Amino acid sequence: MSQISTKPPSGMRDFLAPDLARRRHVIGVIARVYESFGFTPLETPTIENLSTLLGKYGPEGDQLLYRLLHRRERLARALEPKPDGSRPTELDLSDEGLRYDLTVPLARVVANYGELPAFYKRYQIQPVWRADRPAKGRFREFFQCDVDICGTKSLVADAEVCGAVATVLRELGFAKPDDPAGGFQIHVNHRELLRAMVAEAGIAAEKEGQALIALDKLDKIGADGVKAELIEKGIAAEAASSLLSMIDDTGAGPSLDVWANGPSERGAAAARELQELLSIAAGGPAGAHLVFDPTLARGLSYYTGPIFEITCAGLAGSMGGGGRYDGLIGMFTKRQIPAVGFSLGLERVLLVMEERGMFPPLAAGPQLLLCRFPDIAPAAAVAVATQLRAAGLRVELYADTPSLGKQLQYANTLGAPFAAILGGNELAQQSLTLKRLATGEQKTLPIADVAAFVKAG
Repeated sequence: MSQISTKPPSGMRDFLAPDLARRRHVIGVIARVYESFGFTPLETPTIENLSTLLGKYGPEGDQLLYRLLHRRERLARALEPKPDGSRPTELDLSDEGLRYDLTVPLARVVANYGELPAFYKRYQIQPVWRADRPAKGRFREFFQCDVDICGTKSLVADAEVCGAVATVLRELGFAKPDDPAGGFQIHVNHRELLRAMVAEAGIAAEKEGQALIALDKLDKIGADGVKAELIEKGIAAEAASSLLSMIDDTGAGPSLDVWANGPSERGAAAARELQELLSIAAGGPAGAHLVFDPTLARGLSYYTGPIFEITCAGLAGSMGGGGRYDGLIGMFTKRQIPAVGFSLGLERVLLVMEERGMFPPLAAGPQLLLCRFPDIAPAAAVAVATQLRAAGLRVELYADTPSLGKQLQYANTLGAPFAAILGGNELAQQSLTLKRLATGEQKTLPIADVAAFVKAG
């Protein structure tokens, strides 16, 4: 019998204590900042109905959905031969899937709960799943950290979600006080401006979505790769060249002023809206980081207005993105509800912070290991550990009573800064002998004073 692999599935990971300490630190900063902007928390189910998910992300996104097979009798019925001899399709075998992002579940929630505030500001920090090809910083299971505002078309909302994300990155150390814009940039574009470019290039309206998906890959596969993909999708070579001539893979292209005064009414209106957004955001934390990028497309099909993406020097790809999606919630209800959101990719943030040594010292285990001699009853040791925990310490009680040397060796293995020794004399005097493991220094203190001493370091 072959040995069972102990590795997690491709693109998914186990997180040990040091990993979780870093993740919890970053998530704590994100949640605190989001709440400071007035966003309230939301959690949604891991599994959504396929009717909720399909048709919202575009053809490529739909193909990356993880689908769940029917179970038991329902699966057996789905697998039975059909009268016409045809084979079952994916839709026959499944009607549920793992969520692909947090935006579509939010749209479902807003449509489902009429008692939500008129201007619903929510944040959500949960994992999502995509059947993508794993790469550095790209996983099949990963956390998104979203902020969204539903119920207003005001560009103040767009500026606020950008400001919340910018504040998170600044507090995590991505921008230095002497160079506030140097650590990261928030690229902005407008979906209507892109549509105006597509139309001006002579690309048919029914090919618009495919053209934008291809254009979104410009930074990854270059102009030649995008042109080849456009032609493969049935777009004439002349139209593909015309589209790419408006921008290049360095991000150069007409300025917002040029677009705002151009002949395309659609493009001019979008450019003026971006100018207004940049003006509003200038008074907030995102102002120094926002840059117009005519190459930015964002591949998801539900975007309708301004779109955003974060880049960081030295990181291929983005650390997050978002945009306005005024039509998505209306897919679930008769009422159209405008909305805008920004999603920060936790894994990319952690990757950059680890590579650059940006984490502060983080505790990932007990502050103190309580050791005891064999003559100390287990109940007495548990009582002392309970007293120390009540005083606010993270305490591990050594369960067995091997030699004191072995217990101290285990404390070193844990990385605990202190060990506390409980013997007969200590128990009688309600004291503990504390050993600072880094230096070997020992000190006997009353149990009531141990927590303050350990916390002081």
